[in-house]
Amino acid sequence: MLVRYTRKVPHVPHIVIDHTDTLAGTVDVPALVAELHPLVVDRVRSVGVGKTFVRPSATYVDGAAAPFVHVEVGILAGRPQEVKSALAEDVLTLLDKHTSAVPGVTCSVEVRDLDASYRLFPTH
Repeated sequence: MLVRYTRKVPHVPHIVIDHTDTLAGTVDVPALVAELHPLVVDRVRSVGVGKTFVRPSATYVDGAAAPFVHVEVGILAGRPQEVKSALAEDVLTLLDKHTSAVPGVTCSVEVRDLDASYRLFPTH
């Protein structure tokens, strides 16, 4: 289901990708980012250059290494919940595309509103 927010907002989303460090060489992270960023910008109608941070880390479940990818998308408040939920589903679909060759991988997404204290400098 494609749900788009119709108003353009002069803000770029903050995207953080946390993933298991063992995915290096298995998942093409630059290719994921290259598809993820424009997807998010399109769905929430942001304007400008986005920021995507990628953080590999050790991940364990019950003491065993476990492949995991979590994406957090921070956007300015005001988008309807339906837009945020649809974006989360779209991101999960993209993650599945990029991680389908990884046995036992767990993927999750959180689309959240940036706090009212959020500031950007310099503003563009």
